[in-house]
Amino acid sequence: MYELLNATKRYKQKNREITALNDVTLSIKTGDMVAIQGPTGGGKSTLLQLLGGLDRPTSGGIDIDGRDIEKLGDNQLAEIRAKLVGFVFQNFNLIPTLSAIENVELALVPLGVKKAERKTRALAALESVSLGDRADHLPTELSGGQQQRVAIARALVKEPAVLLADEPTGNLDEETRDEIIDLLENLWKEKGITLIIVTHDSAVAKRAKTRLNIKNGKVTQVA
Repeated sequence: MYELLNATKRYKQKNREITALNDVTLSIKTGDMVAIQGPTGGGKSTLLQLLGGLDRPTSGGIDIDGRDIEKLGDNQLAEIRAKLVGFVFQNFNLIPTLSAIENVELALVPLGVKKAERKTRALAALESVSLGDRADHLPTELSGGQQQRVAIARALVKEPAVLLADEPTGNLDEETRDEIIDLLENLWKEKGITLIIVTHDSAVAKRAKTRLNIKNGKVTQVA
């Protein structure tokens, strides 16, 4: 699914240069469940942005599903993000004035899916996360765990090959955390997607098949 070869990402901040990712060579197999841990500022979010096609490396290469992102134009990279990758964030990122089903439908708009099909697929996605009966509820009418389920449905509705989750349980209590990770793990098994989770929570990380640690921009595999 992913091949990184000497991938480095540097940013300029005021009068200094920061190396967020430092000469990373890494393979992630299709269908793997990967947890990425490390200290704040260690490079986790930068790595996830590169894996999601949201940014490009300063040097080195990244292949996503056999395609070198350095050889892709902005429109081609946007197409990969729209079709291949689903994103789940810590803060849910739902639009508060839209219902659950409308939030999920939004993921299909860039793909040119017609309105009737969007609604059908969005409802099916909500049902897959046990929220079919809350389709018409606004985010403020849902608990934190339910909002995260809507966010997961939004990521899954376009049937991505990869699901990238950035601290998906960071705002949830322990019981709800376990429910969300159970859900993600079950979806990973059922759909055969590649699931990559950035987390500070070791209880979450231990569920993954592959565990990576990133510190000072360097990635190591946890035995």
